[in-house]
Amino acid sequence: MNTNLLLLCALFCLALVISPVEGKKKKASPAEGAAPPWKVKFNVQLGKGKKGSFVVEVHPEWAPLGAARFKELIDADFFKGVRFFRVIEGFMAQFGIHGKPSIAAEWRDNKLVDDPVVESNARGYISFATSGKDSRTTQMFINFSDNSNLDGMGFSPFAKVVEGMDDCVDQVYKGYGEGAPSGKGPEQGRIQTEGNKYLKKDFPNLSYIISTELVGDAKEDL
Repeated sequence: MNTNLLLLCALFCLALVISPVEGKKKKASPAEGAAPPWKVKFNVQLGKGKKGSFVVEVHPEWAPLGAARFKELIDADFFKGVRFFRVIEGFMAQFGIHGKPSIAAEWRDNKLVDDPVVESNARGYISFATSGKDSRTTQMFINFSDNSNLDGMGFSPFAKVVEGMDDCVDQVYKGYGEGAPSGKGPEQGRIQTEGNKYLKKDFPNLSYIISTELVGDAKEDL
């Protein structure tokens, strides 16, 4: 075998080794060294005389910054009395504006840098709402169905509902639908400035969170 033929064989073998790696796009991977998953139980007033609960499993490796912000909110007992103010059948249930305007104002400009999207917005998965790049604060939503179209828009799930999706989350009041001005539901600006006083008066049927509590090992570990 001559020298030129040996050189061609060597180059061919090298191409077989490197071409599959170079041709693949790397998928976003979970954060290394992230804390283990932990759980929170939400107790909810679904309607007059009707209560329910659901359990959320938080995955810091999916969206570290989002999971850390959620932990801040849980530690501050932020969700007590918070309404599900934008609930759209077949799409999602949005919540996260505090019922006291003074507290809502404290968080409104405390924005997070975006997390890469690692998981998809499937049914039961929870992501923070955004108004653009690096704009997450306290508002979030639970997906009622597969909303994977949101993945490419930067909505990064940080948790999922593992108990009570059918019995509680699906039962959250949906009668007001989309918010004003495009729908007949609450106006977010007025929730920010007037709080639950506005919601109780004009949207009395909204489901709301009674309390939250850490579940299982999370009580000791966090």
